[in-house]
Amino acid sequence: MLHDPLTPDEHVKLGTSYQEQGLRELATKEFQAALGRKREYAPALVGLGNLSFEAGSLRDAEEYYRRALAVAPDDPSANNNLAMVYLSRGERLDEAERLARKALEQGGPLRPYVLDTLAGVYVRLKRYREATAALDEAEALAPLENKILRERLAELRRELAARDSQTK
Repeated sequence: MLHDPLTPDEHVKLGTSYQEQGLRELATKEFQAALGRKREYAPALVGLGNLSFEAGSLRDAEEYYRRALAVAPDDPSANNNLAMVYLSRGERLDEAERLARKALEQGGPLRPYVLDTLAGVYVRLKRYREATAALDEAEALAPLENKILRERLAELRRELAARDSQTK
């Protein structure tokens, strides 16, 4: 048996880099290698969940995020991403709100993404004022260079405006 010189964290960083380059198979191998070194390692489980989510396999994504939360209940990525699974399905929206709020408590660089999730939940729940407030804060915090997030926020803003004009 060969010695693996990488730590679980290094495997996750490498897997994330591969994922960002669209190299799904290599990313999967790295996340699995991290789990081989440290069973039930939350960052690796989140990484596998993200790959599943991107592939449209919401059931697998949910399972990975749940496993991550079982070992790291406060993990903001796992909380937010499980909320995204529920939002994508249009189900368990109260639980999605709870998870997103828990992720928000952690603060940090994920905050604009979590606010995006929360705004989406509020739109689905027809709580438009809260959706607007979450969206306003997300837009203020979103990194200027993140075009994908900014487009998602603009899309949500258009959806809110359309719903607002329908209710008048």
